[in-house]
Amino acid sequence: MTEFPPRSLTGGLELAPGEIHVWQVHLDPAPERVESLGRTLSADEWERAHRFRFDKHRRQYVVGRGALRTLAAAYAGGRPEEVKFSYGPRGKPFLAPPFDRGGLQLNLSNSHELALAGFVLGREIGVDVEHLRPMTDCEEIAERFFSESERRTLRAIPFPGKQEAFFNCWTRKEAYLKAVGEGLAAPLDSFDVTLALDEPPRMLTLKGDAARAAGWFFHHLRPADDYLGAVAIEGGTWQVRTWTFEG
Repeated sequence: MTEFPPRSLTGGLELAPGEIHVWQVHLDPAPERVESLGRTLSADEWERAHRFRFDKHRRQYVVGRGALRTLAAAYAGGRPEEVKFSYGPRGKPFLAPPFDRGGLQLNLSNSHELALAGFVLGREIGVDVEHLRPMTDCEEIAERFFSESERRTLRAIPFPGKQEAFFNCWTRKEAYLKAVGEGLAAPLDSFDVTLALDEPPRMLTLKGDAARAAGWFFHHLRPADDYLGAVAIEGGTWQVRTWTFEG
């Protein structure tokens, strides 16, 4: 299990070169905390929040965006409600001027009642988290979307480890695609990642090229028994530090 100790935001936050900070955000806080985080959202974020059909999904979005704003303000300076975002072609968020000074990059992922927010200086980062729900059809999904080598590896893993291996693969792939700003628009079988439970997280090939794949850094996260996460970033050697967001 990855440790995510609480950390105060009082006095701001600092990122050192070579560090990646990942924050765990619980999306089901007390109602007054939801209200407080909601006050930091922009008009367009509230417009999106109100498009959710169910209150649960609206609350999860409000808490996740409010936490992202609060953390970004603690790193970049200013107030959470002042933070401005720009977006890539596939919707990936970036800090807009003047909050992008210093090269702060971020990414947010949520699943069920948990979110992970990643921060780094100078490189685009991808973060993914998935709730470990029962997946009796995980092998069928893998046959449709995973690469040949990943499918072969998954077939050889017996239950119950097969489901965890599936999510190992999925989170690593999604983290990479979020890092490059493609989301699920790019083919999932265009690159290979490790997924076996005894293998460290890494990319094996990228469009058939092992040398290109070796330039990517991956980090595995286990924030809770029923969640798996991954971080992906290109180049460098990184120290990943983790905390729990408490506002």
